[in-house]
Amino acid sequence: MCPDPTSRTDQPCPGQPHAARDVIDTGVTELPRRVREMLADGHRLALVAAHHDGADAPGGPAIRVVYLFVKGPPDSRVELHVRLDPDTPALPSLAHLSFPAGRFEREMRDLHGIVPLNHPLPRRLVRHPHWPRGWYPMRPDAGPPPPFAESEGPFPFLTVEGDGVYEIPVGPVHAGLIEPGHFRFSVVGETILKLKARLWFVHKGIEKLFERRDVERGLPLAERISGDTAVGHALAYCLAVEEATATAVPEPARRARALLLELERLHNHVADLGALCNDVGHGILNAQAQRVREQLLRLNQEVTGHRLLRGGVIPGGAAVRALPDPARIRAIGDDIRDIVALALGHSTVRDRFTGAARLDGRAARDLGCLGYVARASGVRVDARQAHPFLDYGDALTVPVHTSGDVLARFLVRADEIDVSLALVEKLAAGLTPGVTRAESGAGLGSGVGIVEGWRGTITTRVELAPDRALARVKVVDPSFFNWPALPIALADTIVPDFPLTNKSFNLSYAGNDL
Repeated sequence: MCPDPTSRTDQPCPGQPHAARDVIDTGVTELPRRVREMLADGHRLALVAAHHDGADAPGGPAIRVVYLFVKGPPDSRVELHVRLDPDTPALPSLAHLSFPAGRFEREMRDLHGIVPLNHPLPRRLVRHPHWPRGWYPMRPDAGPPPPFAESEGPFPFLTVEGDGVYEIPVGPVHAGLIEPGHFRFSVVGETILKLKARLWFVHKGIEKLFERRDVERGLPLAERISGDTAVGHALAYCLAVEEATATAVPEPARRARALLLELERLHNHVADLGALCNDVGHGILNAQAQRVREQLLRLNQEVTGHRLLRGGVIPGGAAVRALPDPARIRAIGDDIRDIVALALGHSTVRDRFTGAARLDGRAARDLGCLGYVARASGVRVDARQAHPFLDYGDALTVPVHTSGDVLARFLVRADEIDVSLALVEKLAAGLTPGVTRAESGAGLGSGVGIVEGWRGTITTRVELAPDRALARVKVVDPSFFNWPALPIALADTIVPDFPLTNKSFNLSYAGNDL
């Protein structure tokens, strides 16, 4: 049997490819030093989670904050655990060391009431002005939601002033079938001086909904965190649960999971290629891309019984009803490559993509960007290489471009489609349709799942209660890291390029607004 994953050990669980986590109990005063050392060593901050430990916890009642740092390859995972007084929870802000840390701190203040001391931007992040002051929904004593209070005033958008400067408000309700988000443009002529995005209009309380569910009932919730990422979120959740329970997943099931992950990447990337062409007026190419996407969705239905691949990833294994036919996959690949060639060969498409909304590599690194947004700006980050749950061998390459513009984000998607097509064919070879599943292990602790979803790295951390119910599930979608990059890329871009730029990032509102 594996050691408890929360113990201070660096021994991985037999049969599992991921690294064990090093857990370091850290005092409040030494936290900044520890974090500075982790960042200097090349780790990135992947997740921050607050836990409300009761009187039966070691050391008594406390608010325990967990900072998860990761890097790879080779796969390395380190957690810093900090215990706070539950009556006056406060800790030093790390925003000056890490931009993502500052956003995690603001999130914790809004939901848990933990005060980040000396934070450079202490205003609300998740809580809109009508949320009652002093009500923190993730606290165990929060009680039911109180009535909405009077607004504390308008959101404090930064006002840009000067000759010819005016503002354009967009949203939160949009004309298209997208979720709500408010964008405030400060503009001179058509040039954007500054953009501020205001999100969290669809905060759903996902993490609270996980509490006290059993593992099986947690899976449908994970699949629905962001509807277009059913496999990515389900897999991150299952990997975390399996580490917490010391469950060794059979290799065929891990291969099937990797196959499903690539099928999810395919239909989303193909849809984005078409939508990007549509945003510069080439509707015919969009129609062709959506035709191919429909083929992929029907393939998904055959493979798992669901067009968005729900039900394919299950705790301890995978369930596939059929496997993709190699000839069919190759034909789809030829179709996609024709669409990409037509798009890049069209002067209007290529000219509009080239140079639009650049995000340079330094900004992408400083903001902690993930996925194709990072890789289009020259940042090579991919959890399939850094934190693999399966040995991909030489079959996996990670396309990277460096210009950081809409063209680069288009090209990364196109290149990743080729990689995914090859992986689907390779992974399907030798698999047998059906359910492949291991019995749950006897472990009882915490676990972390890290998965390269189609948008980027998804991280989920789980803690189990003594009765094996879910005590705490913390989810981080890559959109949480990538949303701050959108305004940076749009500086000095013209207003008509906003829809194009927004689609090139294609960030999830639902994944961000948990």
